[in-house]
Amino acid sequence: MRPAKTEAPTVGAVQGFGEQASDDTPDCADAGAALPLATLKDEARMDSRVLAEGLGLQHCSVFKLVSDNRADFAALGKVRFEIAASTGSATGQASKFALLNEDQCYLLLTYSRNTERVRRLKLRLVQAFREARSAAEVRRTEYLPGYHQLHDDIQALAAGSPNVRFVHLNFNKLVNRTVGLEAGERGGAPLAKLAAVILAQSLAARAVRGARDHHEGFARAKVALCSLQSLLQLVGAESHGVSSRRVT
Repeated sequence: MRPAKTEAPTVGAVQGFGEQASDDTPDCADAGAALPLATLKDEARMDSRVLAEGLGLQHCSVFKLVSDNRADFAALGKVRFEIAASTGSATGQASKFALLNEDQCYLLLTYSRNTERVRRLKLRLVQAFREARSAAEVRRTEYLPGYHQLHDDIQALAAGSPNVRFVHLNFNKLVNRTVGLEAGERGGAPLAKLAAVILAQSLAARAVRGARDHHEGFARAKVALCSLQSLLQLVGAESHGVSSRRVT
């Protein structure tokens, strides 16, 4: 006698997947802000904790599913397991999570019942990874050439200075401050923010040309980027106002 055919377990049917997230857990499946992606060696990855929120499930259950089916996920690329301090933990206890590539995210969702919430999450994943691909192309074709051009100009002005490294750092800080980025955030910046960086670099490069030294070049760049910073802040404030009106 043939054994009875069994179906692949679905999220919610697997032991532990019946545990719903608490009511105060952010609903990442709802339309609104873009899903945040991490960037590892130029590859976009999704945090399993974000996916758990989107599914409305406890993260431990989602993480267990990935761990128990690691071979399936590994067939679609290296599975990256990470450790970080648990949010809200008084003892600083660490928790494990996975950073999944695009295909691995969709594999995870095949274990889920195709509810309205899951369908919305699928759509937002498609949008998030599509934007990441667009940003990667813009970074390659526009951001990096502009970055190298600016720093070639800076190098020419700062040649012979004992603090040449800090001159380059100060220009990077100026660009970041202009567009509202912290150090180290450029690699994972969304497309709109990356476009602002490209514009800021172009304005700074134009400003330093013809300067007598790096001091004058920096002063010129600072003046040139001041207007851009004010404009970006104004646009950001207006966008926030529109968002607030929609919420109310």
